[in-house]
Order: sequence, then C-alpha cells, then structure tokens
Amino acid sequence: MRYLKTIPIILRIAMCAAVLAPASLLAHHGSNISYDMDHLWTTRATVVEFKYKNPHPWLTFTRVNEKGETETWTAELVTNPTFLLRAGWTQSRTLEAMKPGTIVELTLGTARVGGFNGCVRTIKNEQGELIVNSGGAGGDAPVAPGEAPTRRGGPGAGGQ
Repeated sequence: MRYLKTIPIILRIAMCAAVLAPASLLAHHGSNISYDMDHLWTTRATVVEFKYKNPHPWLTFTRVNEKGETETWTAELVTNPTFLLRAGWTQSRTLEAMKPGTIVELTLGTARVGGFNGCVRTIKNEQGELIVNSGGAGGDAPVAPGEAPTRRGGPGAGGQ
C-alpha cells in the first residue's frame, strides 16, 4: 500500500522533467540572435584582456575608429574552450598569444543592441596567421597550429 502513494509522486516528477528538459535545451542564446553575424567587419585591435572561460572565451580590446578615436570593446568568441583545445590552443598557449598589448586583426559581428560589444569570428596575429577561425552553428573550425582553415557548413561553405 505504501508503494501506491509514491507512484503518483514519481510520475509527477517524471512529467515535470519531461516538460522542463527541452526548454533548457532551447534556452541557448545562439550567436545570430544576439549579434549581427550577417554583416561581419574587420578591424585592427590591441588586446586589453583575454578570458579563456566557458561557455565562450571573452576578449576586451581597443581599436581606433575612422575619426581617430580610441574605442574599448568587449566581445565573446563564437567558439568555446573545448574547440580551442582540440585545435591545439591550450589555455596557456592562447593566453600567451592573446596577452595584453598584442596587436591582432579581428573579424566580428556587432551586438544587435548596440554599444561596443560583439562576437569574434576570426583572430589573426600581426603576421597574418589565423589564431581562431570559428563560424556560427556548423561553421568554421578553430585552426590547429600549422593547418589551413576548413569549412564544415554554413554560409560560404566549400571554400574561402
């Protein structure tokens, strides 16, 4: 008899889990929702700070705009530390390559809400070598040291 009372409780918990689990999967923000990834632009920038964190690494940088004014931006990378690591960009290697004062070329999309916020798709060092090459969903893969970038789908797939 005692077990009959616990069955409805277990069923209620299971029903709640079945209803709430898909909602948490759909809650991911997605780059194209928060950022204008259809109108990417490139700028020369100076690294102020780089954070190798989940779910996305963050970069604070300065750039000089067309009027000669210095702007301070914050931007997340499309990729995450797991993909960086798989491509050979360990935390220590990435932090060394992105230390404060480093000059880089960034390709990014601006935040849809405005301000000096964006989402970085590519990072090149002063020698023009790709440090990060990451697209949106199904886009470019991070580039392993010494390898050429590859496409796995998304806009422009099949070549660069």
